[in-house]
Amino acid sequence: MASKILLNLQEEVTCPICLKLLTEPLSLGCGHSLCQACITMNNKEAVTSPEGNNSCPVCGISYSFENLQANQHLVSIVERLREVKLSQDNGKRRDLCDRHGEKLLLFCKEDRKIICWLCERSQEHRGHHTFLMEEVVKECQEKLHAILKRLRKEEEEAEKLEADYQVQTERQRIQTEFDQLRRILNSEEQRELQRLEEEEKKTLDNLAEAEDDLAQQKQLVRELISDVECRSQWSTVELLQ
Repeated sequence: MASKILLNLQEEVTCPICLKLLTEPLSLGCGHSLCQACITMNNKEAVTSPEGNNSCPVCGISYSFENLQANQHLVSIVERLREVKLSQDNGKRRDLCDRHGEKLLLFCKEDRKIICWLCERSQEHRGHHTFLMEEVVKECQEKLHAILKRLRKEEEEAEKLEADYQVQTERQRIQTEFDQLRRILNSEEQRELQRLEEEEKKTLDNLAEAEDDLAQQKQLVRELISDVECRSQWSTVELLQ
C-alpha cells in the first residue's frame, strides 16, 4: 500500500519531458510542471522557446514563458521523495553482498560474517562452517532469552538479598535499641537497689537503737519491780516511815 502511494506520488512529480524527478520545477498556467532545464533553450531536449506562446507537452494548452512560476511546494515534495528513495535503496543494499550483489543468506562461523552463496563457494570461505542466517538468528535469540532469564533470576536474588539485608539492618537497629534500654534499666535497677540498701541499713540502725532503748527500759522496770517487791516486805512502821 505504501509503495503504491509512493509510486503514484513519483508519477505526479516526474517531468513529462526528461521523465525524471522534477528539478527546479516551473508551473505552467494549466497546472502542470516541468524542469527548468527542460523548458529553456539551454537543454537539447527542449520543446519550447522563450519567445512567443508555447504548448504544454501534457495537455497541449498554450502558455507564455513570462508567466512561468517556480513551484517551491513541488521542490519540497521532490526532496522528501528523494530522501525516501535513498533510504529504501540503502536498506536494499544492506541485504546484498558488496562483492557479488547477491542476497546475504548465510553466516560464516569462522569469520563471523554474513555472506552470500557465491562467497561460500569462494576460496576465502572454502571449508568453513556456514549456516542459514535464520537459524543463526534463532540460536542467538534463544541464547539472549536464556541470558535474559538468568539476569532476571539474578535480579530477583539481588532484590531478595537486599530485602534480607534490610531485615537484618532493622533487626540490628531493634537489638541496639533494646541493648540501650537494657543498659538504662540496669542502671536504674542498680540505683534503686542501692537506695533500698541504704534505706534498709537506716532501718536496721533505727531498730538497733530502739532495741537498746527497750533493753534499758526493761532493766529499769526490773529494778523498779525489785524495789517494789523489797518494799512490800517491809514492816508497817517502815512503810509508814
